Amino acid sequence: MGGRIRRKLLDEHLSSIGPRQSETLICPLCERPIPDTLKDAHHLVPKSRGGTQTEFLHRICHRQIHALLTETELARQYNTVEALLAHPEIASFVGWVRRKPADFSERSRKSKRLRER
Repeated sequence: MGGRIRRKLLDEHLSSIGPRQSETLICPLCERPIPDTLKDAHHLVPKSRGGTQTEFLHRICHRQIHALLTETELARQYNTVEALLAHPEIASFVGWVRRKPADFSERSRKSKRLRER
């Protein structure tokens, strides 16, 4: 995702189509409540591969997915929440982050496998 203006436009668009402010979103990966400031829309099939369906995730969960998997892998194998949870590294990450507070944030690093490409 690009800069500030694009993020602001996306937030405005998502708030107009998303749940009301009083509704609490739950991350389908870590099952923690998602604060509005840490909410990311994840395309289950990447937009570059024709995907349109999104799920709201914690920003840390979303970044970890993209740090571990390529867009091709996401489009072909990991295009559902269940498939993502079946991935061993993501399952390990989710087990770790589930014990953190809802507003927890940390930097995600690309996996060594993706850095070497």
